[in-house]
Amino acid sequence: MTTRRDFLVLAGAGLALGGCRETTRPAAPMRDVVLAETSRGLVRLTPRGERSHGPAAALSHDGTRLAVVQENVLSQIVAGTGVTERTTGITAGWLPRAVSLDGRACALGRTPAATVPDGRARTPLLVVVDGRSREYDLPGVIEPDAFTSDATGLFVLEWLPAAKPDHYRVRVLDLDSGKTHPLSTRAKVPVPGGAEETMRGDGRQAVLSGDRKLLLTLYTHQPGHQHTRDLLSGRPGNAHAFVHVLHLVERWAYCLDLPHPFGEGPARGHAIAVGPGGAAVVDSTSGLLAYLDLESLAVGRRERVPISLDAAAFLLLTVDRRTIAGAAGKITVLDRDSGAVTAVWPVPEPLLGLGLSGDGERLYTGSPGSVHWHDATTGALLGRSAVEGLTALRFVR
Repeated sequence: MTTRRDFLVLAGAGLALGGCRETTRPAAPMRDVVLAETSRGLVRLTPRGERSHGPAAALSHDGTRLAVVQENVLSQIVAGTGVTERTTGITAGWLPRAVSLDGRACALGRTPAATVPDGRARTPLLVVVDGRSREYDLPGVIEPDAFTSDATGLFVLEWLPAAKPDHYRVRVLDLDSGKTHPLSTRAKVPVPGGAEETMRGDGRQAVLSGDRKLLLTLYTHQPGHQHTRDLLSGRPGNAHAFVHVLHLVERWAYCLDLPHPFGEGPARGHAIAVGPGGAAVVDSTSGLLAYLDLESLAVGRRERVPISLDAAAFLLLTVDRRTIAGAAGKITVLDRDSGAVTAVWPVPEPLLGLGLSGDGERLYTGSPGSVHWHDATTGALLGRSAVEGLTALRFVR
């Protein structure tokens, strides 16, 4: 989600050519709030400077709310303003793991997030809603994922087998009864026993739809995977990549298969983004871009995009109907309607993230040790701020 130092940004594809020289003092001051992961934990970068929240911090899936634990106090914070909405005293050892979109609920565990968690017989969870706390002691390996829109349920990943986890299924924890249940199908019918699909979580990346009802999770490398619909019908499954669509209001799930060759290349080369009118997925290895219709839950138009092969990919969809794809040392801008490339901007590699300001005027890129901001129309470099140990640019608010 970032770039290396000393780079030139060029306006390409018929635009005027202009070079940008990195300076120690920004040509244009930073005007937005950037949330980034670092080797020191989560940091919040603002025009007034940087604040480190450390490793005991978690963001909501849309990056608008932040939960931080310090000195046995849980603080629930508005990410854009830094205002603390509420604080709750908790016992020692809890780490925030999932935050509701409205910031009123937080799920905490005893272990940090891991690509694959260690095996255990039981999982303790602490859930704080509107300042009220409740502890749960759940059998097996349970990892918090997201809250239902009304904050009465918590979607969790149940890892199997509990002794040595290597795959998981998505379930919902009823916060009133304390019991976990299968999700419903898209037809709002409960999934029967034996038909819950399991996933291995390779390349998992989640984004929220514009109406805040759908959580879209990108999965790659799923040979032999069977969706719930395959298990119910008896058809063989062999999806290499798909988008797991989770309805946060109605509590159903659906898997939107991606066409070949999505999922064949490295997981880091895949990225998903949402924007006005739908979503898109890019694969830097094959140079393919696919647009997704979130009404019909189907793959629409596909385009070729000239981005670097076999590199970490990042994607943005703008309100002015541009698609911005980045990988390695290059950002490619396409017209979303025609598919034409309208600009190519070289940037230092490795790229560690892309973000867009709320007004769409500034494009942010991350790099090892720094965040840069650019004119979102021309790609011109506007400024830079050092961020020690930066590993991923998460959100711009």
